[in-house]
Amino acid sequence: MNWDDTTDTSAGERLVGAVADGEDQAVEAALRPKDLDEFIGQEKVREQLDLVLRAARARGATADHVLLSGAPGLGKTTLSMIIAAEMGAPIRITSGPAIQHAGDLAAILSSLQEGEVLFLDEIHRMSRPAEEMLYMAMEDFRVDVIVGKGPGATAIPLELPPFTLVGATTRAGLLPPPLRDRFGFTAHMEFYEPAELERVIHRSANLLEVGIEPDGAAEIAGRSRGTPRIANRLLRRVRDYAQVKADGLITKDIAAAALAVYEVDARGLDRLDRAVLEALLKLFSGGPVGLSTLAVAVGEERETVEEVAEPFLVREGLLARTPRGRIATPAAWAHLGLTPPRSQIAGNGQQDLFGA
Repeated sequence: MNWDDTTDTSAGERLVGAVADGEDQAVEAALRPKDLDEFIGQEKVREQLDLVLRAARARGATADHVLLSGAPGLGKTTLSMIIAAEMGAPIRITSGPAIQHAGDLAAILSSLQEGEVLFLDEIHRMSRPAEEMLYMAMEDFRVDVIVGKGPGATAIPLELPPFTLVGATTRAGLLPPPLRDRFGFTAHMEFYEPAELERVIHRSANLLEVGIEPDGAAEIAGRSRGTPRIANRLLRRVRDYAQVKADGLITKDIAAAALAVYEVDARGLDRLDRAVLEALLKLFSGGPVGLSTLAVAVGEERETVEEVAEPFLVREGLLARTPRGRIATPAAWAHLGLTPPRSQIAGNGQQDLFGA
């Protein structure tokens, strides 16, 4: 929905990874809600966006430019399609990395129809020349196309039809203020609560014609990291297990057994997450330990540990980043069923006054 068929949960293809692969994209197309009433979760964003779109329709004008930020898998692409549907306009989809030159952007903008929605994913990764061209296009619906080079170069103004830009980013802090300020409406997508994910799972199960009991949906939701895309992916894997190993009905026990096969534990941690925690606890007594050392200990690249595993572990309160290095929290020891050393209990790696 607003949201690998493999047991390999490596950094590249993780069952609990929030980035969509080819299969996810195909399934999402079938599961996506078509309007704001169908969209589950993000209540504040939905309410605010509904007002923006209703007002634009009442004026007979194109909607203001919209910036959506948040982690992958929370529904940014889905909302962009809903915006187009609510405005009765076509949508064109591209991404920041695909626009490396100002000419690339000029070609897209010059072919837009009046009122069309342009969805620009990962907008923070667009090249600087294209970004500067976008400023004028968003504000004045005009771009200057440079013809020729050197002293003989000529700027030809090109008028654009009114359009709505929907920008999506996972790293809003990387957007320059001049670009961010040109969006009429900005929204940050929050992670979902388990109850909201249960509604997502029930809706998807109905569309996929999969039988699921409430406790089965709750079991999947609790392991979905607050992300609808992951919830839908886990649902498909549990469906496969239920069809092969049971009678096709997803119960709590079936969901737990299926996710155990795929190495997704009760809190949504996978093999990589647990490997990082186990190395931190068992090899380094809970830290502090440097990121590079920790990465070597788990046999992964530094960037993989920092960008793939750490964000969820920090959000779950299982790991903390400090100036001295990474440290495990008491919750990490408890989750893995280990007893922290006395020095950890006394003061997070420091001895207490009595040398315990």
